[in-house]
Amino acid sequence: MSEPLALSLGQKFELERMTRIIDSTGDTQSLRGLAKQLLQAWHSQKAATEWVMRQQLGTPSQFGGLAKAATGPSRDSSSQPNVNGLMDVL
Repeated sequence: MSEPLALSLGQKFELERMTRIIDSTGDTQSLRGLAKQLLQAWHSQKAATEWVMRQQLGTPSQFGGLAKAATGPSRDSSSQPNVNGLMDVL
């Protein structure tokens, strides 16, 4: 069985640093924008994880439509999710 997912010590420190920045921010507009960026990053990360899993398992996308499902998964770079610039938050 594989090891459970855990944050590294560096990731834990970064999480604490960002949490403190959020806690110290009183501007609701900034917090609203931050929440939207984090939501986008979370969904992009989910899409990237699902894409990697599909590539490793060789299974077609659930949401790719009938044509894509009939031909199998695409291996070209255009099928990769866009995950650039996700954490340019603060």
